[in-house]
Amino acid sequence: MATEKKNILSRLYIFFVFLTLFFIAIVVQLTRIQYVEGDKYRNISEERTIKNDTIHANRGNVYADDGSLLATSMSRFEIRMDASKPEDNKVFEENIQQLSIELSKLLGNTPDYYVMLIRKARNRSPKPNKYLLIARNIGYLDCQKMKTFPIFNLGMYQGGFIAEQSTKREHPLGKIAERTIGYDDYRGAPGIEGAYKKYLRGKVGWRRKQRIAQGQWKPINDSNEVEPQDGRDIITTINVNIQDIAHHSLLRQLEYYKAEHGCVVVMETKTGEIKAISNLGRTSDGKYYEKLNYAIGESHEPGSAFKVMAMVAALETKAIDSSTVVDTGNGKYRMYGRSISDSHKGGYGEISAARALEVSSNIAFARLIDEKFNKEPIKFINALKGMHLDKKLNLSIRKGEGEPVIPSPGDKIWSKNALPSIAYGYNLSLTPMQILTFYNAIANDGEMVRPRLVKEIRFWDKKVKVFDKEVIDPEICSQETIDKVKVMLKNVVERGTAKTLYSENFSMAGKTGTARTEYANFEEWKKDRKYISSFTGYFPAENPKYSCIVVIHKPSAGKGYYGADVSGPVFKDIAQKIYTDAPLLEEIINKQPQFAKIDSDFEYYNKIAERKVKTIPNVRGMVGMDAVSLLENLGLKVQFSGNGKVRNQSINKGEEIVKGSVIKLELS
Repeated sequence: MATEKKNILSRLYIFFVFLTLFFIAIVVQLTRIQYVEGDKYRNISEERTIKNDTIHANRGNVYADDGSLLATSMSRFEIRMDASKPEDNKVFEENIQQLSIELSKLLGNTPDYYVMLIRKARNRSPKPNKYLLIARNIGYLDCQKMKTFPIFNLGMYQGGFIAEQSTKREHPLGKIAERTIGYDDYRGAPGIEGAYKKYLRGKVGWRRKQRIAQGQWKPINDSNEVEPQDGRDIITTINVNIQDIAHHSLLRQLEYYKAEHGCVVVMETKTGEIKAISNLGRTSDGKYYEKLNYAIGESHEPGSAFKVMAMVAALETKAIDSSTVVDTGNGKYRMYGRSISDSHKGGYGEISAARALEVSSNIAFARLIDEKFNKEPIKFINALKGMHLDKKLNLSIRKGEGEPVIPSPGDKIWSKNALPSIAYGYNLSLTPMQILTFYNAIANDGEMVRPRLVKEIRFWDKKVKVFDKEVIDPEICSQETIDKVKVMLKNVVERGTAKTLYSENFSMAGKTGTARTEYANFEEWKKDRKYISSFTGYFPAENPKYSCIVVIHKPSAGKGYYGADVSGPVFKDIAQKIYTDAPLLEEIINKQPQFAKIDSDFEYYNKIAERKVKTIPNVRGMVGMDAVSLLENLGLKVQFSGNGKVRNQSINKGEEIVKGSVIKLELS
């Protein structure tokens, strides 16, 4: 008995010791978890249930030169509701109907729809929906208005109102200049948006959110932990009116000629500010949109547009003068085994260098440049490079700028034909913007300025950074050469290859360009002829304010392909509309001259008008409308034919005036 009792006690002691040790182990483990590894497990818990949600800052706006929006970030809100709020059911019942009425007014649907939606979420089993979707894509003002609705006006904790903010980029001009304005998203970062993204992006903020049912996250606090800082604004040089004119004028021509793609750039001569830039490419269904920035990124053979550069180089090196005579023969000429031809059937015969530019003679330029520089071609090439034609422009949106190619003796693409080919725009390549920059320098009396798309960076009303005019070269050549070339470019329009563009109402100067493209296999090319048509120039011709280039690739050859026919009308349309919208005003200094004959006639007709004369006056030689007014004031009925001045009158001078009589006038 004693032995059995002793065994029981021993077992109890062992069990007690084991239980004590187990309890101590639990306490030690809890202590370790709580204090030694507490931070670790708390972090794991928070990672699974709490997160810092990034709030992206509003990107800065992109503006036109007059303050019009080109790109802006619009705040958008997703509105949700914690349907378990308010906890006081009486408050809920008293306000649910009015809340539903206000939601109906703002969002549509009926009040009953919102009553049922919210009640169903509140009574959901096993627990209420704490993240009920009310509306998406709500603007800032509407979001603020919703905060004042019954129940929602109690805030997030008591009223269950949850507003999730996001931003959306909008382009008020739509697709116009989209590639130049650019974007900064999954598609990449081209254009102004990409080049200035460090200013536009701003700084992100964040907000703490807690994980709730079904993988949804709910803000913990009513406000953001760190508020986002908005980006800076970019003020561009783009003029909305000129941009609209350029875009639609180019679009019409591309559609008419069924061209592959094209571009237009309008630049302010003195400052280099780009007032318009349009780049349109054709889709498979024949529509056009801003596909690529051809004006900046596409380098190609300029064709006849380059003859101006060749002319300047030849004049500046004193190799020729504008009056130098060259024989173009019958329009066909063979040089180094290659045939060169002019567009004019039968040729131009012997013409001056100036006339060669006006009529764009390939033979004249090939012969002139080859004869004057074939012994020392590097002299001609260096003259071209001295005018910066071999260098990139390094624009602010320099990403993707096409590489200019001006070959030199010794290069792989150099041959005996290289020099004459370069003379009329082949065997080299330039981008439209690089070509325009040179022409703009001619218009600007030799000062070459860098094209500029951005004026300044602002934060509210403060200027963060200002981009002033940049001069690449104050004098690309002598004023003597500039003056001669300006006369030639004006004559191109008045009596040369672009004479169909001439208008008495406004003056312009420029050069047509027509270049073959994709002609490596000439036999195949003849079956499907492909050209690049261009027109580059400036206006007004006498005191240039704007320079402009129009380049159209692969127009339908059956409809036309010459620069004057395809690209020239776009240039003229832009110039004409700019003139119409912003007419040039001239101040008349001299007073109206006095002439004795005019004074005498005035006194005579004034007496007639005052009815001091009772006989028919002589109105022959008078302007028709003046004669009609005069005779009607005398009580006569006037009938007339023609226009201009009075040639004959049916009642002779000196006959007595009978009121109501009919007098017939014949105008010249």
